Amino acid sequence: MSARRRLGARWRRRRPLRARLAVATAAAVALVAVGVCVAAFLVIRFKLYQQLDQNLAQSATLIAQQRHDGGPGVVTGECRFLGAPACLQIVPADADDDPSEAYLLPVSAATRQVASGQLAPYYSNFTLHGKPARMFTTSYGKGEAVQVALRADIADRGVRQTAYLLSAVGGVGILLSGLGGYWVSRTGLAPVARLTATAERIAATRDARHRIELPPGPPGREDEVTRLATSFNTMLAELEESVTARRRLVADASHELRTPLTALRTNAELLARADRLTDTQRDRASGALTRQLREVTGMVNDLIELARDEEPQPLLEEVRLAPLVAHGVDAARGHWPQVPFTLQVTPEAAELNIPGVPARLSRLLTNLLDNAAKFSPPGTPVEVTLTPTALTVRDHGPGIAAEDLPYVFDRFYRAEKARALPGSGLGLAMARQIAHAHGAELTAEAAPGGGAQFKLTLPT
Repeated sequence: MSARRRLGARWRRRRPLRARLAVATAAAVALVAVGVCVAAFLVIRFKLYQQLDQNLAQSATLIAQQRHDGGPGVVTGECRFLGAPACLQIVPADADDDPSEAYLLPVSAATRQVASGQLAPYYSNFTLHGKPARMFTTSYGKGEAVQVALRADIADRGVRQTAYLLSAVGGVGILLSGLGGYWVSRTGLAPVARLTATAERIAATRDARHRIELPPGPPGREDEVTRLATSFNTMLAELEESVTARRRLVADASHELRTPLTALRTNAELLARADRLTDTQRDRASGALTRQLREVTGMVNDLIELARDEEPQPLLEEVRLAPLVAHGVDAARGHWPQVPFTLQVTPEAAELNIPGVPARLSRLLTNLLDNAAKFSPPGTPVEVTLTPTALTVRDHGPGIAAEDLPYVFDRFYRAEKARALPGSGLGLAMARQIAHAHGAELTAEAAPGGGAQFKLTLPT
């Protein structure tokens, strides 16, 4: 890397984005302004000299038409003054044929070559009596050349005035480009500045409720920076929801764990004084301690499952649902012997496969079956139906009250009828999380004729 390139890279690193954008915008506009001025100068200069050259060519043509005889020499010499007609002289190809009087206009070797036909006609600039002039040299008859000259003061003055004027215009353009670059960088990066300020405020306060103020405008016509700010606001909303959910989980878990941990401590302290207890009291305290340990262990395991993210893609495999559901129903029959379970698999669903994690899908089904069995009176069946599009678990218990239906999948939520039953209120929340991780949708509704019905809509 060259030294100049390293210097430019070091300058870009040390300057803020606003300064770099202002410099880049100003440089681009200034380059365009200077380019336009240079192009205008060249066009005007070309037109001025083109008009002068046309006058010279017309004068040469007119002389050629009017003069049919006469030898070499000066024809007219009035071009000493600005408004005088053109100077004109005829030059032979051979210097020996020159007249005795001196030529008014400069004669060079190129003039002789034009007279002899060896060189094409041409225009040239020279000084006549201390004043700028322009001369046209072309062939005239056989072996002669005609030279026509005019004062070029007006054209030169017009070129100089044009240069001064366009230089002033270019300077003003460069100044305006600098102001415009500053305005563009300030206006264009205003949403980015607000985004940066919001991010810094969130980092300082750890409060994800802050949002970036978006400029008013019709939806669907936002620019790139506004879309970036909108995406950042969406990300903040997701972050706020995630943080709120985590805090709620911690608060609910601490609340739910407080009672069983207190009971565990009480029974542990009671067993510490086992010499003062009878055998019956000791067995009762030991059984209660074992049961409470099991409940706390189950609750902690459920919390760990809820805190997990979605399963990574490499763990997915093709899972046959019919055997998995049949195995889950058989396990539920052993765990709930007083509740009959019925399973119906349609012929179309017998070979149904979905991508997923078998252990997680088994946990989802177990939670649904345990929930249905827990609310089913002894002897009433739990009906399980598998179709190509859905898995349905229905019980014939008291059902779900209308006021409880929106909250059945919330963590630690327990309806009034279920507060006396065992459980932590995490099973259905875990089931829905597993369903979402597999691209399925789990819903609850009141079953026709009484009871509750949970429907797992399978991914297509």
